[in-house]
Amino acid sequence: MRIEIDGVGKRYRGDAWALKDVSLRLESGVIGLLGPNGAGKSTLMNILATITRPTTGRVLLDGEDCIRRPDTMRRKLGYLPQDFGVYPNLTAREFLSYLAAVKGVPARAAALRIEELLDLLNLTSAANRPLGGYSGGMRQRVGIAQALLGDPAVLIVDEPTVGLDPEERMRFRHLIADLSGERIVILSTHIVSDLEATASRIAVIEKGRLLRVDTPEALMREAEGKVWDWTVPVARLADIRQRFQIASTLRRGEGIQVRILSEDSPAPEAVARAPALEDAYLYAKSQATVPA
Repeated sequence: MRIEIDGVGKRYRGDAWALKDVSLRLESGVIGLLGPNGAGKSTLMNILATITRPTTGRVLLDGEDCIRRPDTMRRKLGYLPQDFGVYPNLTAREFLSYLAAVKGVPARAAALRIEELLDLLNLTSAANRPLGGYSGGMRQRVGIAQALLGDPAVLIVDEPTVGLDPEERMRFRHLIADLSGERIVILSTHIVSDLEATASRIAVIEKGRLLRVDTPEALMREAEGKVWDWTVPVARLADIRQRFQIASTLRRGEGIQVRILSEDSPAPEAVARAPALEDAYLYAKSQATVPA
């Protein structure tokens, strides 16, 4: 299975482009769309989910035009939007049964599939509780269950871990990795750590433009030799921020440990470090030029 995104753009009023000239080829596995809030990730997700029509370009699923014939994608799609709502008075089992009917899944097949998903997502013991009493993480698991009701070949997940506690976030990452298999899983996030254990490729998006597509390993290789830890007095932090690109800061007893991205050592006492994916992402952004 293959999705081809060819020159896709989305323009709103006032000649404001949320996306411009995005081209990308997707195959089985997890691809992460990585960028800050407002970069255009959700717009691209909505176009792929056939919710929004692009202003320019086309989306092909195995050669079929999904813009002209959206059912081509919809028949194979599972979608968890960023703002996933539930009916708080329904139980998880009732809610999934309702959505299965909306999606046209036959009742007997739906009943079997719902029990499989409740077990897979560790929701069986809470399946008869009203959704209004669920935690954020449990609601997200219900969201994944509804996206998987028809055993979709394409799974789109938009900002899935916002608001989750660390334990729920870790569980969600493992789940996405387990679900990939032969599916195309498109995971949009601005949280770099969400992609470290799941994504086989990462697409970096900035200001509506696709800056880079590569494997996490390739991105980290490019940042090798360019990541430095340097502990400095608190009073020097403002000056260092102006002189260097800072990936993170961490307070230490003797001062502030600053993680710096730089082609050369920022100081004799700075220590070279192996890049993490977040370092690689920031370095890739710094090296790319966003067209006007």
